[in-house]
Amino acid sequence: MSDSLSDSDIVALDRRHVWHPYTQEYTAPEPLVASSGQGARIVLGDGRPLIDLVSSWWVNLHGHAHPEIVRAVAEQAARLEQVIFADFTHAPAARLAAGLAAILPGDLDRVFYSDNGSTAVEVALKVALQFFANRGEAGRTRLLAFEGGYHGDTVGAMSVGKSSGYFRAWENLLFPVNMLPYPATFLGDGEVESREAAAYEALERELTDDVAAVIIEPLIQGAAGMRMCRPEFLKGLAERVRAAGALLIFDEVMTGFGRTGDLFACLKAGVQPDMVCLSKGLTGGFLPMGATVVREPIHQAFLGQSLRQAFLHGHSYTANPLGCAAGLASLALLLDPDCTRRRAEIEAIHRDRLAALGGRWGFFRPRLAGTVAAVDLGDGGYDSADGPRIKRFFLERGFIMRPMGPVAYFLPPYCLEPADLHRAWDTLEAAVS
Repeated sequence: MSDSLSDSDIVALDRRHVWHPYTQEYTAPEPLVASSGQGARIVLGDGRPLIDLVSSWWVNLHGHAHPEIVRAVAEQAARLEQVIFADFTHAPAARLAAGLAAILPGDLDRVFYSDNGSTAVEVALKVALQFFANRGEAGRTRLLAFEGGYHGDTVGAMSVGKSSGYFRAWENLLFPVNMLPYPATFLGDGEVESREAAAYEALERELTDDVAAVIIEPLIQGAAGMRMCRPEFLKGLAERVRAAGALLIFDEVMTGFGRTGDLFACLKAGVQPDMVCLSKGLTGGFLPMGATVVREPIHQAFLGQSLRQAFLHGHSYTANPLGCAAGLASLALLLDPDCTRRRAEIEAIHRDRLAALGGRWGFFRPRLAGTVAAVDLGDGGYDSADGPRIKRFFLERGFIMRPMGPVAYFLPPYCLEPADLHRAWDTLEAAVS
């Protein structure tokens, strides 16, 4: 097929053959044709540049087509593109696992690779249940999660995220999970401690000796509308889960790799979870990859003479060499002092602009965690009519913005220039006024 298709030809082919995610295709406008990307911009087929304020669904850390990651992937592709990981290892996988272990807290030393965020969560849930079975505590089979949480689209991930409201069509497939209240907060919130106390009370009622694990998106519930909790709440949660003998799983698929200000939300909160789920920014937005990082004592429970004691789970593209090479290059960029400076610069702009809103009409519950800023522009759910209106307003002004209903948020790549971020905030103010 020719590579010189016009935009209209591409859209026609798309409309005939492609099924888009999280989209009502009967009513959705025609998809935009992306032809290239550079830095914080996506360039359309007609040459128009759009500033990517959502890091292309939260995956892009350092900007599109970053030359260091491009070079790493190209060099790896010329050397080794894929090998079955059940029988082999390779340098990119071993080095990336060591790199992740070096920047995660405590003895989070063992990395299980998978394909995406959903599978990273699925692995964590299965590990938690088999961990206790392997130790002779087969009665620990219950899972706890938080209201509003979203953890992915596979069956286990849907089960712990069932309160998100996305999975009603498959409710009969989901296994039972007890949901806990989530103490969402915002700047200037004077009642957060009472909500945290209620959440602790519910947690303590549920934390009986049949609970295997508690899972949470630390600091930010992404798909719920960037709902945020305090680091202090996570510390109290960890203390209670540990005292009950259950495992604590942090789903850092979105919050990992610098999004919350520190390298990981667990570091910012000063909390040692038992497992951390990673994806999205893991490869800098270049290739799909997931990782579940567990404490070494958990891994030890799977070692023995019997195959039945092993973790019988895997994916065809587990530890794909290209993804691992991209991950190594992205990690090196993340640890560069210039990236730390840029993340701090983004957070400072967010903080100043949120403060300037100062209770102005039309902006509700302003909140901030690192490079992620959000504000409610009204009430309603994911299908609110406000979302498409905000999205269209920004698009007309050269920005990619994907609100969640009436929730407007900025989660940009770290290379976004301050002037462009200020212009995005100006556009948001204009959208409301």
